Amino acid sequence: MKKQFVAAAVGLLLSASSIANVVPALEEANYDQLKQYLNDGSLNSEQLVSYYLDRIQALDKTGPTLNSILALNPDAIERARELDKERSAGKVRGPLHGMPVVLKDNIDTRAPLATTAGALALKDNVKAQAAPLVEQLEAAGAIVLGKANLSEWAYFKAFKASSGYSQLGGQTKNPYVLDRNPCGSSSGSAVSVSANLTLFAVGTETDGSIVCPASSNGIVGIKPTVGLIPSEGIVPISHSQDSAGPMARTVKDAAILLGVMANPDNKKREIDYADGLSTVSLKGKRIGVTQHADRFPEPVKEVFEQALKNLEAEGAVLVRGVALPQEEALGKAEFEVLLHEFKHDLNAYLSTTPDAVKVKSIDQLVAFNKANPSTIELFKQELIEMSASKGSLKDEAYTDAVSTIQKYGKVEGLDKVVADLNLDALVAPTNTPSWKTDHENGDKFIASSSSPAAIVGYPSITVPMGDVDGLPLGISFFGLAYSEKSLIDIAYAFEKSNNARIVPTFKPTLVAKAQ
Repeated sequence: MKKQFVAAAVGLLLSASSIANVVPALEEANYDQLKQYLNDGSLNSEQLVSYYLDRIQALDKTGPTLNSILALNPDAIERARELDKERSAGKVRGPLHGMPVVLKDNIDTRAPLATTAGALALKDNVKAQAAPLVEQLEAAGAIVLGKANLSEWAYFKAFKASSGYSQLGGQTKNPYVLDRNPCGSSSGSAVSVSANLTLFAVGTETDGSIVCPASSNGIVGIKPTVGLIPSEGIVPISHSQDSAGPMARTVKDAAILLGVMANPDNKKREIDYADGLSTVSLKGKRIGVTQHADRFPEPVKEVFEQALKNLEAEGAVLVRGVALPQEEALGKAEFEVLLHEFKHDLNAYLSTTPDAVKVKSIDQLVAFNKANPSTIELFKQELIEMSASKGSLKDEAYTDAVSTIQKYGKVEGLDKVVADLNLDALVAPTNTPSWKTDHENGDKFIASSSSPAAIVGYPSITVPMGDVDGLPLGISFFGLAYSEKSLIDIAYAFEKSNNARIVPTFKPTLVAKAQ
């Protein structure tokens, strides 16, 4: 049924003379392929956008109803036509000219698209100005296809919640097995890329919100160094940890998108993160294997061990058993920082919302949710209430937590470990296979590896490494601040040698194995 739909959709879009050359590459098409089609006239941007819109209708809104797209951009086709005219006239705005991108719905877009974070309180949050990040994408020629569903308030609402669920967007599904969770909070961003509903997507992460859904949905996700990507105009949790990041089906595509997203005023940005990518980049690289792997279930360990063997086969030098200090203390400090900064940063963001948004502070948000019981009927708001009760960023509890992170996360943590062991990167499994979505008991996190880099604002990248029963698993490489280029080089070489990306087939559920 899926193949029939794709063939029919493409047949409507493309002239008979070009079908033979283009059809095989549209599903799973990468940036280089689409760029070639657009340049040689085999395909134009209007056709490309229409193709993805048709797939969204067939797979996201009907059929398996993935529910990854919260809102479509009604101006996407017109934008594509304008860009096609420019290309015909010899004008190409930048590397993303005519390429579609989906944005997580906590990133400000201008009218007519609202920016809601999936929350009823922000349903009328239609900004006159897009986030600087979006302006950079559009200046490079990108077409905003729509806004992706997400875990409401980027998963900073309740202790017991379901990743990929928001009141405005409902529950996003995992495209590999539909009753499994997509992880979050950048759930829709990851699913839309994995299911070939877009070429690119942008997610955001505080701790795990890019790399976990990327891993669970069989794609590449980059969580950049905090500060590399402009953060203005994004519904926040924590200025210490928040970062937007690229999500794509390949390392090279994610690197290309990162280059466009990086703040042009940041002197530590790379000009071209995709430059010089090589299959031999692993030779001689010293990679520390963290003890996080010991916490994962045996099937994950087996896949990870095979990935490590592949790294060694490509010339990497593995340093096993790397321990990171004071993880429990760092976890407590992180939570304290997030509670304080969410209040401070959300109040600042809400002050920029239009008059149609009546909630202008976190205290008003708590009151709004209590006055509108549907907002807390399924999942409560304990985290929001805890944050609202906190004091200023001058509180001793906050400053002590920041000091703990600086000492044990950076100075005596990653900085020291990398220096002492002369490492180029660290590596660990990203997370466990996706669990069944459960709106009664919430998510079933068992193990993950995002925190060491996330807590200190350092970069990480996840790449598909294999699967367990058809559920994708990712491998994470992380390192010191602004080491994105080195991590991308390592991830690219691993990706090419491992080749673990599998195309989702939208199974309703997993069939139990016979005993």
